[in-house]
Amino acid sequence: MSVTSETTNKALVLVAFDTLFNKRDFRAAEQYWSPDLIQHSAHIGPGREGLFDFVTAAPKSLRYEPGMIVADADLVVAYGRLSGTGRARNWIVATVVRVDSGRLVEQWDVMEDEASRTEALSGRPMFGERFPENS
Repeated sequence: MSVTSETTNKALVLVAFDTLFNKRDFRAAEQYWSPDLIQHSAHIGPGREGLFDFVTAAPKSLRYEPGMIVADADLVVAYGRLSGTGRARNWIVATVVRVDSGRLVEQWDVMEDEASRTEALSGRPMFGERFPENS
């Protein structure tokens, strides 16, 4: 796969995430996620329906903030923050997606609570340059 394709895949993932998580435009999001999406998440039900149900069930305050993104051939890893989930803490999420023919066809997630300043043994925030509010 060429660098241009990897760049295109990264851009596709960022648009797909923004469309679904931030804009909650499910009709537009359908063009990015395959109807046959293979889901490997402990927190999200199977398929595209499970992903869309996850977002539908989340508070309207749900927001995805992208951090780092890397690509290797047809795999893209997006590291970001999910806030406004209704949980006591933000989630820091590493999402791996496989892209095929301009669609996200497979997804793996690693999600963990964002550490506060007092919990971070490294002394550094998990996301961005600052610790979350109230830490």
